[in-house]
Amino acid sequence: MQPSDVKSRLESQLDGCEFHIQGEGCNFQVIAVGEVFGGMSPVKRQQLIYGALSDEIASGALHAITIKTYTPSQWETAPENVSA
Repeated sequence: MQPSDVKSRLESQLDGCEFHIQGEGCNFQVIAVGEVFGGMSPVKRQQLIYGALSDEIASGALHAITIKTYTPSQWETAPENVSA
């Protein structure tokens, strides 16, 4: 899989989110930014992302995923946000 494949899958499953994907092969880092994460626990946030990628994980196309999730206001001060 390519980062663009992971991004396309997430965008088709989760509306109103911005995704930043890095990685190659079956190992990816996912940063997701969206209002949908407001009020969610960190575990629920990760479950939302894992759920959107469940077919790819089950097939082995995705093996290792690192997930970071932010609301838009959290993203403004996130260390990964190089434009901040």
